[in-house]
Order: sequence, then structure tokens, then C-alpha cells
Amino acid sequence: QLQLVESGGGLVQPGGSLTLSCAASGFTLNYYAIGWFRQAPGKEREGVSCISSSGRMTNYAESVKDRFTISKDNAKNTVYLEMKSLKPEDTAVYYCAADRYFRACRPVDFNSWGQGTQVTVSS
Repeated sequence: QLQLVESGGGLVQPGGSLTLSCAASGFTLNYYAIGWFRQAPGKEREGVSCISSSGRMTNYAESVKDRFTISKDNAKNTVYLEMKSLKPEDTAVYYCAADRYFRACRPVDFNSWGQGTQVTVSS
């Protein structure tokens, strides 16, 4: 059974850093593209960052480029999202998702989802 579990969310001050983890089980991560998405109240779910199964291709939303970094550890079957210089507008529920294909970094491109973890950036 394919399962994704996010962790690492919480409350952080503006300018702070946080690293999210997405632990995969029931499948081998190196055969799947993984995406990080977020959704704030009143907004559509948006792609934050995605990584191909090989790890050779990555995508970043313009709003997080140069601040966030996606990476994967195949040995641990885990994907990470390092977030730096966090802003209040980064506040959202963050989800990781997996798919056998890397079409694009859009929610519609991914069919298996975790339950999400809340990230709140506030002083």
C-alpha cells in the first residue's frame, strides 16, 4: 500500500527556517516523482517544488526559488523540503505527493497524497 507521511511542520518566526520530511512506504521512492504542494485558506493548492524520480530535474515556484530546496534520500525513502527565510505568506498546509510520471509540478499531475502538515510563519 502506497503511503506518504509528512512531518516537520510547526510555528516559526519570519526569517526562520524549517525542514519538512515526507516518508514514503509501500513503494520505492526512486521510481516516483515527488512534489511538495501547499494550500492556504481561500487559495488554490499550488506546486511548491517537485523532483523527478532520478533527482536530476527539479522545479520551484517563483515565490520560493532561492529559499526552498527539495532533496531526496533513497536509502531512507524520504523526501525533504528545506525552507529558509520564511515569510508569513508561506503559511499553509504543506502536502507531499507522488506519481510514477513527472509531467509538471501541478496538483493534477500527482495522484498519491499525504495528509499534510501545517506550517505557520508568524511573530
